[in-house]
Amino acid sequence: MLVSALLTSVGINSGLCVLFFTLYSVLRKQPGNYEVYVPRLVAEGKSKGRSYFNLERLIPSPGWLKNAWKLSEEELLSSSGLDAVVFMRVITFSLKVFLFAGVIGIFVILPVNCSGDQLDNLDLTNLSNNSLDVFTISNVNNGSKSLWIHFSAIYAVTIFVCYLLYREYKYISSKRLAYFNSSKPQPHQFTILVRSVPISSGSSVNECVDGFFKEYYPSTYLSNMVVHRSNKLRNLIHDAKKLYRRLIYLRSDPTQRKYQRNCCFGLCGRKVDLVDHYGKKLEDLEENLILEQSGVSYSGQEVRAAFVSFKSRYGAAAAFHMRQSINPTHWVTEEAPEPRDVYWAFFSASFMRRWISKLVVVVACILLTVLFLIPVVVVQGLTNLSQLEIWFPFLKSLLTISIVSQVITGYLPNLILLLFLKTVPPIMEFLSSLQGYISHSEIEKSACNKVLWFTIWNIFFASVFSGSALSQINIFLEPKNIPSKLAVAVPAQASFFIAYVVTSGWTSASSELFRVIPLFCSLIKRPFTESNDDELEVPSISYHKDIPRILFFGLLGITYFFLAPLILPFLLVYFCLGYIIFRNQLINVYAPRYETAGKFWPIVHNSMIFSLVLMHAIAVGIFTLKKLPKASTFVFPLPILTLLFNEYCRKRFLPIFVAYSAESLIKRDRQDEGDPAMAKFFQELVTAYQDPALMPIRYSPDTDTDTDSLHRPLLNSAPV
Repeated sequence: MLVSALLTSVGINSGLCVLFFTLYSVLRKQPGNYEVYVPRLVAEGKSKGRSYFNLERLIPSPGWLKNAWKLSEEELLSSSGLDAVVFMRVITFSLKVFLFAGVIGIFVILPVNCSGDQLDNLDLTNLSNNSLDVFTISNVNNGSKSLWIHFSAIYAVTIFVCYLLYREYKYISSKRLAYFNSSKPQPHQFTILVRSVPISSGSSVNECVDGFFKEYYPSTYLSNMVVHRSNKLRNLIHDAKKLYRRLIYLRSDPTQRKYQRNCCFGLCGRKVDLVDHYGKKLEDLEENLILEQSGVSYSGQEVRAAFVSFKSRYGAAAAFHMRQSINPTHWVTEEAPEPRDVYWAFFSASFMRRWISKLVVVVACILLTVLFLIPVVVVQGLTNLSQLEIWFPFLKSLLTISIVSQVITGYLPNLILLLFLKTVPPIMEFLSSLQGYISHSEIEKSACNKVLWFTIWNIFFASVFSGSALSQINIFLEPKNIPSKLAVAVPAQASFFIAYVVTSGWTSASSELFRVIPLFCSLIKRPFTESNDDELEVPSISYHKDIPRILFFGLLGITYFFLAPLILPFLLVYFCLGYIIFRNQLINVYAPRYETAGKFWPIVHNSMIFSLVLMHAIAVGIFTLKKLPKASTFVFPLPILTLLFNEYCRKRFLPIFVAYSAESLIKRDRQDEGDPAMAKFFQELVTAYQDPALMPIRYSPDTDTDTDSLHRPLLNSAPV
């Protein structure tokens, strides 16, 4: 009865439904009837194509759990890459932290919190109307020696988290080096990107780049590939592929209508043969495509940027780290991404344009953060019945109904907030793409940081201060008052964040297993698109959405473990679900779009350090309010020691994630000197960074690959 009452007290009766939905999701078999769930297996030929409906797959079965559980780290590394391994280690790291903190919080701190005076008058039969404060540190008597238990727990968890952070940083650094040493030669290891190329009169970008690097890097320079403006060409190719798919669909399915009237959406006019109609349109697109490909090759369509390849890894690294010109805005170099990772849609031509775009994106992120406070304030108003009655007096009679008030104040605010948050990752990804990054991985890393700090500010701080500090804007102008304000406001929002973990965490884990949004999108688009199993697109995991969510829950757990330990079991359920579900998704659903070799880990490390320092600031305020000044004084060294530890890790491990050492590069170059396969590799390296839009397009598997394939009609070919 106490457990049920606790759930009711935080407004999550609906959480039981979420838990049932989640457990059903975990136990059910993998659905194979839609392309949104097992596309990787279908694409790799390990599973049959879609079956339109299979009742057996909907019957609960724990069989797939065993396969996901048995997956070793080496198998995950070979199938999904080091980024997937690092992602799973973020979850296992969180599990270790909150198992340790959970033992302390539930079995040590929670009984201490319950020993305060407020429990004397607690009515267990009406617990839903009592505040959750009776289970938090707010219930401990002022000046009580029991607070030293909380003090000791803070030190213990801080030491444990820092120890795990050090071990993980060291382990992932070693895996990154091992991954580099064991991998085959990759084009991006021998290539850099050069931007802001100064052009002399009468010369093309290709001639300028070639002349510059032959003069200053004569022994290591290999070749260059100039970037062209090809957005229009990409649009033409996209339209041609859509028409080709329609033609194949019409020819392969005899039940489809082959005739349509040519006016008013097919309602009137003369009948036309759709196969001939689409065929003629495709021929016209072909001609435009060939003309555009020829035009793009002219120097007038060149961007002042080029991928420059070298004969050794060390040669590429030396060129990347050295300033090339007296003018720092000319010959700007950066590491080249993998060819499959290149984001061709945005190549700024000038240093100034990139700088301005970054400034505009920063302003846009600030405006988005400020505007998002509006739904946050509204959501927080829903958690307060008295405030809700003031805003909407006509609902007063309805709010007196117990179940209505519990749903509105407990579940509905978090559900609304979750729907608003769904729009944030794609917006941040779009804004990051405008900053001039030339790879999908850099865009996602930038978006990951934006989403993380947006979530921390708008969900944690805005929710905590919504009732007290939003009306006092000067709170952050007086840093000395921040700990005391946090000490008052953070424990008061414990019930909101417990409900948030259930609503956002458990629901997101179960919906990840179902892939609900892609499923609905697929069902909506199915009647309006023509596709077949051969064109199945394998999705990639969105790190910029999933990593910030995990790290935000980590922040909630670290800051609340000594304030309101009841949040820890809910977090452990989320991380356990995430552990098994994401292992399954990585082997069955997602395929890597790029490989950064673990570059997301520094974001995780910095976030955990911030969470620890925030916990220390709250602890200082709490012990001050609780009339235990000695504890506040002894907490002060913790943030200093934590930041010193972070500085050590930054000096010791971060350089490994920025660039490889000369020792590693030269050793690999020497290993490859006697490899006969390197000659073929260098031949392929010359064209590795050619824009896909400029490459010959062949649409038929039986067409010959001769030099005239660029001018071969697309009707006689099939997509590669």
